[in-house]
Amino acid sequence: MANEAICLVAPTKFHRYVCADGNAIPKGSLLALTDPNTAAVSSADNDVFAGIAMEEKVASDGVVFITAALDGVWALMATAAGITVGNQVTIGGANTIKIYTTLDDEKGYVVGRALETTAGSETIMVRLGW
Repeated sequence: MANEAICLVAPTKFHRYVCADGNAIPKGSLLALTDPNTAAVSSADNDVFAGIAMEEKVASDGVVFITAALDGVWALMATAAGITVGNQVTIGGANTIKIYTTLDDEKGYVVGRALETTAGSETIMVRLGW
């Protein structure tokens, strides 16, 4: 998978999610939350953010749990749309982020806050947090 997150400031909050044994999850992947308490690699705009994978999950290795970071500062890849410093961001697709809009309101989509501006399609610093 491309565009994995790069940790810039170490996280201090973590959560353990269930994951499918048959799925591979690279370390640094943006995770999408599904029911019940299950995480998978993000794949689409408006996936509900579950955290960032802190470990690699090999497909069909018998492991059915994964640890995700819930805070820290990370380098994340933006979609083609611009993001301004200070804006909240959400999942924009597979391992990408986009600017938060009012359509994302009340749905748990927030990944964090942009710490720099981008015109799009580049890596920027984001502080995770709801």
